[in-house]
Amino acid sequence: MSEHLYAPLRDQILSAAANGGTLRLRGSGSKDWYGQQLAGDILDTRACTGIVDYEPTELVITARCGTPIAEIEAALAERGQMLAFEPPHFGAGATFGGVLASGLSGPRRASAGAVRDFVLGTVLMDGRGEVLTFGGQVMKNVAGYDVSCLLAGSLGTLGLLLQASVKVLPRAVRESTRRFAMSEIDALDRLNTWAGQPLPITASCWHDGVLTVRLSGAGAAVDAADRLLGGETVDDGDAFWRGLREQEHAFFADAACLWRLSVPSSTGAIILRGEQLIEWGGAQRWLKAGSDSDVANNIRRSVNAVGGHATLFRGGDKAVGVFQPLAPAVAKIHDRIKAAFDPAGVFSPGRMY
Repeated sequence: MSEHLYAPLRDQILSAAANGGTLRLRGSGSKDWYGQQLAGDILDTRACTGIVDYEPTELVITARCGTPIAEIEAALAERGQMLAFEPPHFGAGATFGGVLASGLSGPRRASAGAVRDFVLGTVLMDGRGEVLTFGGQVMKNVAGYDVSCLLAGSLGTLGLLLQASVKVLPRAVRESTRRFAMSEIDALDRLNTWAGQPLPITASCWHDGVLTVRLSGAGAAVDAADRLLGGETVDDGDAFWRGLREQEHAFFADAACLWRLSVPSSTGAIILRGEQLIEWGGAQRWLKAGSDSDVANNIRRSVNAVGGHATLFRGGDKAVGVFQPLAPAVAKIHDRIKAAFDPAGVFSPGRMY
């Protein structure tokens, strides 16, 4: 388990626990803006780096937390494979641990699945400095709580993710991006109709009267879908989806306060003040709006009414709460899990709630 790499990290954790200190787990810091407050001394994970194991025929890669995600993606690309959840980097130095801890997925999420769906096993150092292993390197290895999935999106509040094994998938033989001029209501209706048909749609984006979709798969399947859907061909589709993934699309350029709305894909247009961009077949909606308490309450009330939740993703006043407030019973479960892994409250206090 490369104890020489982990010993300095353990020493820092034990020292913080013994002296009432707190630690902020950090790779490159590309996602420091995400979540509530940043607190604690930085525990830098970037020395804990390297691909531990990669078996292309098994569709599994194992890497340490500080490994640059670009390095992992390059290794996969050499073998015609990819991280199917298409994680956003939000910075050139983004690390594997940060990608998993943030739990953020890109445009392909609606068709392929979320980060947690691909995590097979993890190695965690808890608040006592103990190394715990969960899961493994195959899909059917879970008994009881699936802790590996629980760590995805935990923002480093439960412990230091030392390494993880994730499932990877082959890259599509062919991809095509199509564009259509239509209203928000028509786009949502069209996306839901297409979702019920055997079409190889792997990403979608509606903004400002334009619906863009990506088709991925075997050449014959993509060609047939191209002919069926029609629309205008987008020549550099890869650049479009990469820009959307990294929030370099024009919509995000002046987003001083950005909300992420997660709703059932069948939800119709949600009437809120502010400009929207819609992804994931209607399930993810970005909203540029304010964040004062009245605005925040109205957004969350509207989204709750359709069975969704709202996150203050970037900017704004975090006093309104970045993440959807938890029901009391769920909050108690969160507290108990936190206490089990981090009894001294060392890791990232206040980062989530």
